[in-house]
Amino acid sequence: MRKLKYAGGAIAAGTVALLAGMPLAHADTLDVVKDRGVVQCGVTTGFAGFSAPDAKGVWQGLDIDVCRAVAAAVLGDASKFKAVPLNSQQRFTALQSGEIDLLARNTTVTQQRDTALGAIHAGINFYDGQGFLVPKALGVKSAKELNGATVCMQTGTSNENTMADWARANNVNYKPVVIEQFNEVVNAFAAGRCDVFTTDASGLASIRISKLSNPDDYVVLPEIISKEPLGPFVRQGDDRWLNLVKWSLHAMIGAEELGVTAANVDEQLKSTNPNISRLLGVTAGAGKNLGVDEKWAYNIIKQVGNYGESFDRNVGEGSPLKIQRGLNAQWTDGGLMYALPVR
Repeated sequence: MRKLKYAGGAIAAGTVALLAGMPLAHADTLDVVKDRGVVQCGVTTGFAGFSAPDAKGVWQGLDIDVCRAVAAAVLGDASKFKAVPLNSQQRFTALQSGEIDLLARNTTVTQQRDTALGAIHAGINFYDGQGFLVPKALGVKSAKELNGATVCMQTGTSNENTMADWARANNVNYKPVVIEQFNEVVNAFAAGRCDVFTTDASGLASIRISKLSNPDDYVVLPEIISKEPLGPFVRQGDDRWLNLVKWSLHAMIGAEELGVTAANVDEQLKSTNPNISRLLGVTAGAGKNLGVDEKWAYNIIKQVGNYGESFDRNVGEGSPLKIQRGLNAQWTDGGLMYALPVR
C-alpha cells in the first residue's frame, strides 16, 4: 500500500508539474543523445533562410546550422540530427515533454520564456526586431500611417503583444487578423485579407523572397518596433546539455573572430595562437570540460563552418535574402556577436 500511495503521489506531482508548465525530470540529455546517436532538434515548419527543406528535402538554414553544430560536437557528425517541425504553439511543450532535445526555431528570448516554461536559452544566434511588410500599392511609407489597417500575424508568438503595445503608444488603431499556422498567415496576406504582415524583420525578408509570387510588389517599412533576440532553448536543470549547446554556438562565433573557417581549419591546427589551439583541441581541456571529444569545435568548424560562413550562405549576401550583418556582425565590426573565451 505504501508503494501504491507513493506511485500515486508521483503521478499526481507529475500532473501538477505539467499543468504548471514545468517539465518532469529527464535523464541527462548529453548521455541520452550519445546513446541514441541522433540530436532531436525542434525547428519551424518551413522558414527560408532559418529552417526549411531544400529542393532535395534536406533541411537548411541558420537555425539548422545550430542543430548541425551540436550534432558535430557531441557525435562527430553534423548530419546526425533529426529536424522536428513545430509550430509556435507546439514548440515549448515539445521541449518540456522531451520530444526534442533542443529548440532551434527562431524563438525570441524573453523573461517569461526563460523563467516560467521550464526552458532556458543557450545563446543568441540572430538579433532581430519586429517590423511590417506591406504591398507597395498601399502607398504607405511609415508604420505610423497604418491607422485603420488590418494586420496579419501568427498566434502564439510575441508579435501580438508587441503590436498591441506599439499601436497603443502611437495612437494607431488596427484590426488584427490572427491565424494559428504560419503558412496560412502568409496565404491570407498574399490573398489580400489584410493590409499588413507583422513579424520579425528577418521573417518578413524570408516571406517576401520565398512566399510571394511578385516580391517587388511589396516593401518592408523602416520601423523596427521591438528587440527580438533569437536563439536556441534547452530544458532548465539540464546543465551539461546547456553548456554543450551554448559552447557549440560560441565556437562558431569565436571561430569567425579568430579567422578560422571550414576551408582553413586543418591548417589552423598548426597555429601558434593559443586561443585557436584551445578552440581546436590542440591544447586539450575544453572537450573534457564539456564531456565530449577534444575535437568538438574542430568538427563544428570543419563540417558546418564559422558563424559568418553560416550567416552568409543562409541569410546574408550569399543567399536570396541578402540580409545585412548589422547587429549580427562581430563586436569588432560594430555588431553584437561576441564569443565567450575558451580557456
